[in-house]
Amino acid sequence: MPAYEKLISGFLEYQKRTVDADPSLFARLAVGQTPKCMVIACCDSRVDPAILANAAPGELFILRNVANLVPPCEPDDHFHGTSAALEFAVNSLRVEYIVVMGHAGCGGVRSLMTNDPDIAAVNPFIHGWMRIAEPARERTLAMAADQPLDHQVDFCEREVIKVSLRNLLTFPCIAHGVKLGRLRLRGLYFDIASATLFQYRDETDQFEPLG
Repeated sequence: MPAYEKLISGFLEYQKRTVDADPSLFARLAVGQTPKCMVIACCDSRVDPAILANAAPGELFILRNVANLVPPCEPDDHFHGTSAALEFAVNSLRVEYIVVMGHAGCGGVRSLMTNDPDIAAVNPFIHGWMRIAEPARERTLAMAADQPLDHQVDFCEREVIKVSLRNLLTFPCIAHGVKLGRLRLRGLYFDIASATLFQYRDETDQFEPLG
């Protein structure tokens, strides 16, 4: 079955199954959304936060971009999709958690670590976007310069999560919410091969497996 037809078929199956289980679900969702958790994840097709969390519609406010990156707060007249989503989640939805979810095998992080000049020529938007993660690359080279590339990419994927967590605190509305205790930040890392989720512990600066 062609990819688009499979998408439509999948929706119709989902629609029937969901409505049969709870006929009033979408009527309730049409009134508005009240998610308590925002997840910032990569747009990689293998890492869907809603599927991994077994979440129902309306449970998670999800933002997906290349390499689950949060840029620093930069109030100017440029276009800021990620910042706009953060602003809406915190100021309008009043989420209680913001979770940055990274993953193994991230193509954006690999391009950052290889520093391939072809990336800049063929994919200039990706090249420019990944500059946000330069502190992660620098720390990786400082800590794992003698390691093979695959190990460096693995190390850097975790460092990128920490960069995004730090950049979240450059947004005044987020820093204020954290200070008041009404907003909490979390970091997660998903290892695809083992289907294991790791949680970042700020006190140890380590990612520990869950479950």
